[in-house]
Amino acid sequence: MYGLFRTGEETISTQQSSADTAIPPPAGAPGRAVGGEPTDVAGIDVSIVIVSFNTRSLLEACLRSLTIATGSARTEVIVVDNASSDGSAELVAERFPGVRLLRSPDNAGFGRACNLAAMHARGRYLLFLNPDTLARPGLVDALLDVARRRPDAGIYGGRTLTVAGAVDPKSCWALPSLWSTACFAFGLSTLFRRSRLFDPESIGRWERDSEREVGMVTGCLLMIRRGLWEELSGFDERYFMYGEDADLNIRARRLGARPMITPGAVITHVVGASASAPERLVMVLRGKVTLARRHRQPIGAALTTRLLLTGTALRAMGAEILGAVRGDRGTGAAWIHAWRQRKVWRTGWAER
Repeated sequence: MYGLFRTGEETISTQQSSADTAIPPPAGAPGRAVGGEPTDVAGIDVSIVIVSFNTRSLLEACLRSLTIATGSARTEVIVVDNASSDGSAELVAERFPGVRLLRSPDNAGFGRACNLAAMHARGRYLLFLNPDTLARPGLVDALLDVARRRPDAGIYGGRTLTVAGAVDPKSCWALPSLWSTACFAFGLSTLFRRSRLFDPESIGRWERDSEREVGMVTGCLLMIRRGLWEELSGFDERYFMYGEDADLNIRARRLGARPMITPGAVITHVVGASASAPERLVMVLRGKVTLARRHRQPIGAALTTRLLLTGTALRAMGAEILGAVRGDRGTGAAWIHAWRQRKVWRTGWAER
């Protein structure tokens, strides 16, 4: 990617690919010590990375919440603004002078923006946090505690709550399989929500209230050991948004990582603030197709796509019928939109 990223008064010319980067690390950035661990020359435990796109008010609340979330940990905060038009970058520059701000001339997507931020981060761990989240007290210390006790995990997450205070199970998932995708296709995961058999990706009715290994930690709250991040070359930039977190966890597990959830690390999450529900669903499906193509044999990838099309078609049809019966054409609009946009997402994210 060619473009300009600005941090403070500094202007950085960038060229980025999914394999490597032409941007040299800034002076004082950590290198690798024996065994692949970084040398912590800056004395920073955790670099908190937030990618923002038109989330001004939510971003402000998120940054303010971090003042009570870091505890005794030594942290830095880096915000990458993906060419917001709502004054998000100006807000950070004016009200949060201690935050490092990187401005993108265009919307670089989530994974690519995270990769760029990570190159300028100095912490021993990288913590990716959505701008539509509110960090609870002790968040960072809880993540560091489990990371120090369980270095084999490599990737760490926590508990997410809804705005109403209920547990939101989306902080982690079991990895997708052909069986779980078939359950989606034929509506079993909807009829038997959070069933260990028919909705296996949900990990059953576990309330995320205990320390536990999981298939994947989601990107709204994900901390990773920097040495592992560098070994993986960060997020795969083929994913513009959605799917890159699952891909990272899959590749990390192949290197021996065992992603974990700790209940002491808690955030409140307003889901999908930077995209409407119909647009978000199309991107989610596009990410699922890309994930299958990257990690399954051609036959398995083709079957996954067919199952996703089947599940989307059934839900769109049901939404149309229910809408006609109730006289509410807005019912199930996201699924109807996703079905109409199937030619867009069935091919996955294209190479960039």
